Amino acid sequence: MANDHFLTLSCPDKPGIVHAVTGVFAGEKVNIIDLQQFSDPVTEKFFMRVHFGPTPTESTEFLRPHFAKLAGEYDMTYDIRPVAQKPKVLIMVSKIGHCLNDLLFRSKTGQLPIEIPLIVSNHPDFAPLAASYGIEFRHLPVTKETKAAQEGQILELIREHQVELVVLARYMQVLSPTLCEAMSGKIINIHHSFLPSFKGAKPYHQAYDRGVKIIGATAHFVTADLDEGPIIEQRVARVDHSLSPKALVDEGSNVESQVLAAAVKWYAERRVFLNGTRTVVF
Repeated sequence: MANDHFLTLSCPDKPGIVHAVTGVFAGEKVNIIDLQQFSDPVTEKFFMRVHFGPTPTESTEFLRPHFAKLAGEYDMTYDIRPVAQKPKVLIMVSKIGHCLNDLLFRSKTGQLPIEIPLIVSNHPDFAPLAASYGIEFRHLPVTKETKAAQEGQILELIREHQVELVVLARYMQVLSPTLCEAMSGKIINIHHSFLPSFKGAKPYHQAYDRGVKIIGATAHFVTADLDEGPIIEQRVARVDHSLSPKALVDEGSNVESQVLAAAVKWYAERRVFLNGTRTVVF
């Protein structure tokens, strides 16, 4: 994939967008490897992801005047970046580590195209795990009184490490509206429930009390409204009456790890677009 790139764009839907975009590549004799598009009839927005290349060099500056012109004509937001460019991801965790461990392993083995410069936790438990992967670990305790200062430290670390995405890998603290707004569309949470059911604390115990036959997990963008952010991915597992609350938790942890890894991978591959309270995932 040397000199391959992703183009992602969104704009109000109207005729001629596909022709205009593909015409740029045809005119510059650049091959389109894969193209996905979606026109939302409700929001009247258009979304597109193009994998193109190889370009003559790593630079795509020769394409930017074309897309700057299209951006003006179509009120378009667009981004071009190399396929090989891995987003820098800050992982935040509390005391439950299966999602963290899974993300670290997938990243280390090349299954997940991300760079993890830092892990932040409000507990010290996973410092040895971070050290085993050679990743910096910051223990930032938090109380109601210190929350604003602690989140200020997090924002400073995000700027220092040029973090693009924050992943809450079972980070059991509610983020403030200030942090949510500062990283809007750039924080992914794993909720240990098939939202919108069983919000809040101990969802598996809630599910047990209701005698459910399916449990699940939801990866979603974080907003100031608890567990209400746009959903990226959901998966389920079948269960039955014989499973205890602990057995449901154990079964659910596998689903959580899979769902969170999928959401992070799709984000890194430029597949996820915000569409109001929903997402488009190519």
